[in-house]
Amino acid sequence: MNRPLPIVVLLAALATVAGAASAQNRNLPDIGSSAGTVLSPAKQAEYGAMVLAQLRHAGYVVDDPLLDGWLDEVGQRLAGASDRPQQAFTFFLLRDRQINAFATLGGYVGVNAGLVLAAEREDEVAGVLAHEISHVTQQHVLRGAEKAQRESLPILLATLGAIVAAQQAGGNSSGDATSAALMTGLGVLQQRQINYTRDNEAEADRIGIRTLARAGYDPEAMADFFQTLQSVVRMNQGDERGAVPGYLQTHPLTLARISEARERAAKLEPALGGTASPGPTSNPLLPPGLRIGPGASGRQGPDGTGDFALARERLRVLSATTPALAIREYQQMQAKQPLDEARRYGLAFAYQLAGQNAQALALLAQLAQTRPNDLWIQIALGEAEAHSGRTAEADQRFDALLARMPTHRALALSYARLLGERNTRAAGVRAVAVLRPLLGRRGDDLPFQQAYARANEIAGDPVRAGEAWAEAAYLAGRPEQALVQLNNLKRRDDLDYYARARIDARIAAITPAVLELRRQGVRDEEVSGGRLGMRLRGGP
Repeated sequence: MNRPLPIVVLLAALATVAGAASAQNRNLPDIGSSAGTVLSPAKQAEYGAMVLAQLRHAGYVVDDPLLDGWLDEVGQRLAGASDRPQQAFTFFLLRDRQINAFATLGGYVGVNAGLVLAAEREDEVAGVLAHEISHVTQQHVLRGAEKAQRESLPILLATLGAIVAAQQAGGNSSGDATSAALMTGLGVLQQRQINYTRDNEAEADRIGIRTLARAGYDPEAMADFFQTLQSVVRMNQGDERGAVPGYLQTHPLTLARISEARERAAKLEPALGGTASPGPTSNPLLPPGLRIGPGASGRQGPDGTGDFALARERLRVLSATTPALAIREYQQMQAKQPLDEARRYGLAFAYQLAGQNAQALALLAQLAQTRPNDLWIQIALGEAEAHSGRTAEADQRFDALLARMPTHRALALSYARLLGERNTRAAGVRAVAVLRPLLGRRGDDLPFQQAYARANEIAGDPVRAGEAWAEAAYLAGRPEQALVQLNNLKRRDDLDYYARARIDARIAAITPAVLELRRQGVRDEEVSGGRLGMRLRGGP
């Protein structure tokens, strides 16, 4: 079956942002010449969400609750220390192992797995995030879109044409051709549209280093990671495929830039008492003298969140082509030197994904003896116990953890997923109860919607399950499929007033995205041609 065109909303959104489509579609807004004056913050956030949804549907996003929580904790800590703490940010990971990161409209910041794997410590990842945050707060992203409005349209049309051709080609190679066309088009588009000027880069470095220091990270970390990138370039010389990391294609690196970054960091350090701890913040939304660096949350210290080493290894496994290849990668490491605790955790996680639960359980039990209070290891151990048939032990472990942390997203989602695998009404009811503390603040959370849908499905609440599955389809870049599911729900005779009102509201909110797809001449072939198509065309 040919894949639908999941990327079309992304292409349409970027074309709109660039303003180049106005000559062909008068309904699309023109950005204008002053950053943010025509494209409102709400519209920017909408486009950013569309980008994330379409990247998800194309299969590039890593949606893992533990990794999401780690990256968001680092990112929000930096965002709160930025010059615009009122700006909303969304941070997400992509499974690509090329070293890259980017910021797009609405404060959406993507980080490739390869960048995290290349970093030696959390401060270096924070340095890149601080740089990207600065591109957003200084409106470089928005101004860059305006500057590129004449160049963007040909790139978008070429990419869309290649995708359509791949879809119509048929055969097993269609998906591969679509993926190749997508990555080529996005790569060129990103390079041209977010190709910052030297002044932009200098400003993002300067403000980013200051943000690093305010947030309690090592201000030298940005320069340290620049040197890591330089080492990658040297190692890849002669290899055309990997000579220049993707990050350097949009963020040019020179020796002068590294030196300047070190000089800026050195000037900040005396003011910080020679450590990475921040002085009183200048964040206007916080009381004078309130510190937001290490120790502010009770968890953060000299090593940041303290979760970087495990996060890097978990991401190594999830970014591998298969769990078997991840296991082989660890075996190759082990042949050179003994694995440290973090890498043993990664190997155990790879065993778990490969269905080798006995090996996973043995490794995790050892790790739990030396790190009994580590939540990442406790969650993995509970999952391994459940998959090994030791459900009572797994339930006891998760119940004890939830009694201490009932609103912890990754913990609740991990247990709810395990309960969903049991496929019994009792397990469904328990999963709904586990997820209930997260309700009301997880509307745009794809993993939550998927887990909540499954929990209600087996608990015997088809209406709540249907609403959640529709929301999950929308967040995963399938707005047309979401509308189909919601319209099917409306036909039920057992809907009460409140459920019908909720469904009508979501249909009204999602319909514009589907209409934008139709205006581009592309439809989701899996759901087109039915009654929904008639309604969108104005039929009965």
